[in-house]
Amino acid sequence: MTEISIETRSVVVEREIPFPPEKIWRALTQPHLIADWLMKNDFVPVVDHRFKLSADWGSVDCQVLEVEPNKTLSYTWAAYDLASVVTWTLTPTSEGTQLRMEQSGFRPDQRQAYGGARSGWERFLANLEQVLARIE
Repeated sequence: MTEISIETRSVVVEREIPFPPEKIWRALTQPHLIADWLMKNDFVPVVDHRFKLSADWGSVDCQVLEVEPNKTLSYTWAAYDLASVVTWTLTPTSEGTQLRMEQSGFRPDQRQAYGGARSGWERFLANLEQVLARIE
């Protein structure tokens, strides 16, 4: 038997954000706030919930994999030929929260999707920080 190993890559973005995990969690899990920084959606923070993220260019089919309030959120991210997983990790710090986002599962032949995700997540996280600055 021959085993074929397909190595995948991940996009990782980490930021120290001067807000508590609870506030960031709200922005990651409340549909109206997600729409402000990411895309329109029908998200519910419940394991196995299927939801869709929608933008002008199309949509992303997702399913919630893990929910640990104020700590970890993970969901699938399937668009076009990409089947990946997005995982958010929130770690309290003395200055606020260390926010880590990892999108894993990019195959070697998905250079364009990988590059798009790298620049896209930087933009999305900048938008997230703007949303966090204006919500109570």
